[in-house]
Amino acid sequence: MARQASLQPTEVELQILRILWQSGGSTAREVHNGLATVEAKQTNYSTTVKMLSVMLDKGLVKRDGSVSPQVFRAATSQKVTQRRMLGDLIDKVYDGSALSLVLQALSARPASPDELNTVRRMLDELEQQSRQR
Repeated sequence: MARQASLQPTEVELQILRILWQSGGSTAREVHNGLATVEAKQTNYSTTVKMLSVMLDKGLVKRDGSVSPQVFRAATSQKVTQRRMLGDLIDKVYDGSALSLVLQALSARPASPDELNTVRRMLDELEQQSRQR
């Protein structure tokens, strides 16, 4: 049975999306130049163009063909993409349990006092919202 193509971005696609999120929109040449600064191995310009084409087919980017050269933009915001990817991770790895993910994340790497305070504030806000329902 053929494996279904993933709509999730690959690591290289995430690098391209980071460039697009930061710039707000870039030509293929600008994306290629941006990749050259973050990738250990250099890629050909034609590879960058092909990656953008694949990402266009996957719905990860949009292309403005009304200008020359064409400008590519991320189809969704960084926050929306992160939430979708995190939701998939929670479902696939943690059997749908956000609590398991949070506990694992907090035990995997030490959190700074500021990060722990942020988590406490968020928990307080979530608890307050839950009481209001």
